[in-house]
Parts: sequence; structure tokens; C-alpha cells
Amino acid sequence: MEKQTYYYSDELNDEFSKAKIEPRIIDENYKFLHKNILWNLAHFLVQNVLSVPLKYLYAKIKFRVKYIGKEKLKKYKKQGYFVYANHTQDLADTFLTSNAVYPKRNYLIVNPENVSMKFLGNFVQMFGAIPIPNNKNGMKNFLDSIKYHISKGQSITIYPEAHIWPYYTKIRPFRNVSFRYPIELETPAFCITNTYQKRGKDKVRITSYIDGPFWADENLNSIKDKKQNLRDKIYNQMVERSKNSTYEFIEYKKVKNES
Repeated sequence: MEKQTYYYSDELNDEFSKAKIEPRIIDENYKFLHKNILWNLAHFLVQNVLSVPLKYLYAKIKFRVKYIGKEKLKKYKKQGYFVYANHTQDLADTFLTSNAVYPKRNYLIVNPENVSMKFLGNFVQMFGAIPIPNNKNGMKNFLDSIKYHISKGQSITIYPEAHIWPYYTKIRPFRNVSFRYPIELETPAFCITNTYQKRGKDKVRITSYIDGPFWADENLNSIKDKKQNLRDKIYNQMVERSKNSTYEFIEYKKVKNES
């Protein structure tokens, strides 16, 4: 199979996901937390019972996923924490972290498009999706839901690169904004770096490296400095782990932005 080439100009903002969905408005009316007993029962069954064998089989059969470092999570099995991961798969990214932290319930901070599909929006939320508000009025409920899930000993996955670059083998630069959560909630942060190796003629294997816990330097005074410090620790670790990718399924080439 001939290697595909993707061209990019902006590591922070270019998006290569094939899904084109009109995002819904996520504001104060979006229900981040449900009090309905039946909804929550269905949520638990979908997220941590019915979908588990499907997630495991998909990851195992398609990518022969291997985890290195799962023992680092054991000490925190009853405590909530954040997981930062590189964003290189449309579907598998939602499984890779969930499979690693199971039986802990894992939630994922996602863009509004992920919960904007007709008839499927609630189902995606049952899988653990927490959409980022595109309206400032929704921020309070968004943050309250994050605090709630962490307080219940659950995990929350964040993709700091924000955009999907399929099979990308390096770590793109990312902002420090999402690193405020573990600092403000005094919660450990981990990272999962998914790397690619060749398997057979046209297939790849994913080896996922789990590292942490990471904490911001307490000697720093400002939240701004602590966010950058924690971001840099995790970014540098992910860059180091990404060197374990040995096969480039898709080649990425940078082009000059003429605008």
C-alpha cells in the first residue's frame, strides 16, 4: 500500500478528522449531569458494561494494543485523576484510555461536534463525553461536572492537541489551558502516549505508554506558572515516549501558509 501524505500549515489548529458535523450550542441549558435514575443506569450499562468487550476487541484486533506502565495507576484506583493523551484516532482514542483505566469510569472532554449528531448525542454522552461549551454561559455547569466526576473517583481524559491527526507519530505543541483542572482540584495527572509500530504488510500496532503521576511545582506562586510547569512536564514526557514510534503510516509535510 502506498503511504498517504497529509499537508499542514498550522500544528495548533489544522484538523484532519473526516467527520464534518455542525456543532450544537453548548450553553447553560445543556445537561452535563443527569439526576434521572433510569438515564444514569443506562449510562453505567453503556459505558462500563455493554461497551467493554467491544472496546477491548476493537483495540486488540485492529491495533494489537499493548500497554506499558499500567501499574502506575494502581495506587490511584479509588481516586479521581486526569489523563492527557495524544489525539491520533477518530474512534480508537475513546477506547485506549478507557481500556487502560478500567474498571474506573472514564470521561472525555470533547468538542461540541461529538454530541451534535441527531439521535446519537445522548448515546455519545453515555459513553462519557463532556463537551466544551461554545457559549460562556455553559462554563459553570461544565466545570461542575468535571469536579463531580473527579470527586467520585473517576478519570477524565483530555486531548490537549485538540485536533485529530490520524496516525501522527510526533507530539504537536499544545496550549496550557487544560492543565488548570488538576491544579485547582489538587488531583494527579497522567499521560498516555500512543505510539505506532508496523505489523504485517499494511497494518500497525499501537503501544501505549502510561506515565505519571505529574504535579505542578508547588514552589510556583501563580496558577499561570503552575499550568505552564505541568504542561511542560507532560509535553516533554510525551515527546520522549513518541520516539518509540517506528512506523509512519501517514506522512505529514508542512507547507507555508500563504494567508
